[in-house]
Amino acid sequence: MLLLTKEDIQKVFSMRDAINAVKTAFKFYSEGKSVVPLRINIDIPKFQGQSLFMPGYVDDLDSLGIKIVSVFPKNVEKNLPAVPAKMILLDGTTGDVCCIMDGTYLTQLRTGAGSGAATDILSNKDSKIGALIGTGGQARCQLEAMLCVRELDEVRVFSLDYDKCCEFAENVRREFKNYGAKITPVKTSDEAVCDADIITAVTTSKNPVFDGKKVKKGAHINGVGSYTPNMQELDEYIVSKAEGLYVDSKEAVLSEAGDILIPLTKGLIKEDRINGEIGELITGKIKGRRANEDITIYKTVGISVMDIVTAYKIYNKALEKNIGTYVDM
Repeated sequence: MLLLTKEDIQKVFSMRDAINAVKTAFKFYSEGKSVVPLRINIDIPKFQGQSLFMPGYVDDLDSLGIKIVSVFPKNVEKNLPAVPAKMILLDGTTGDVCCIMDGTYLTQLRTGAGSGAATDILSNKDSKIGALIGTGGQARCQLEAMLCVRELDEVRVFSLDYDKCCEFAENVRREFKNYGAKITPVKTSDEAVCDADIITAVTTSKNPVFDGKKVKKGAHINGVGSYTPNMQELDEYIVSKAEGLYVDSKEAVLSEAGDILIPLTKGLIKEDRINGEIGELITGKIKGRRANEDITIYKTVGISVMDIVTAYKIYNKALEKNIGTYVDM
């Protein structure tokens, strides 16, 4: 069995690799070539946490696995990841575990890649200004994915803690200097989204994090952080008015995403408000952006096929490059 750390993964797998892997995962999912049960979500109110168990199987790859990921916001006070996770990958031909890898980084990587894939497919090709709302553990990969698929001049970063926002901006400015984009911390969400061509929200908020009426025509929005029925980053206005609303999994979003469930409950939208899944765009089953002036939204809650395909490809690259640590069990 191979053990892969975050550093091992970074040695063999780039954000571009991850975006390609996630596009494949979305395609498999929408073609019905994967088994993706709804994840089990266990609340742990004593510690204000949740643990999620995400199993899945991909027939074309003879691969299956389960990711165990927790969300414990108070971990930051202990200098621990707020979203600790492990990915357990199994050989689909034997049913035995072949790899355990750092699921925290895998989650950040594949979630960022999901937004990157959607942005690549849905945003206008000449997009120049990005907005990133949230500077937590997921933010770095979300930013890299945005920079990876579009040649942006500037990305404005906003979070409620301006000092942390400035620290984050300084760190990623050094890390991603090769992309050439100006990374600017701002003090309000209005400053971030005004005239932005691409907007990514990645927070754990239970209230909308920006004013949908401030979004320019032609913008693309990634709604990433809301993954439970009572969480909401996108306001009802933008969800109801955007010309295109696409999801990673319609079943999962209609079971879990407050961004969609809250306006549904209020009667502001109907289920057919969702245009379709990203995988259906990739296969050509449905059409995406129809005009440069359209506002498009990608809403994700994360599905296990993203983890399995990405983990499978990481595992095989690690084998090729002889990276990782073997253990006998």
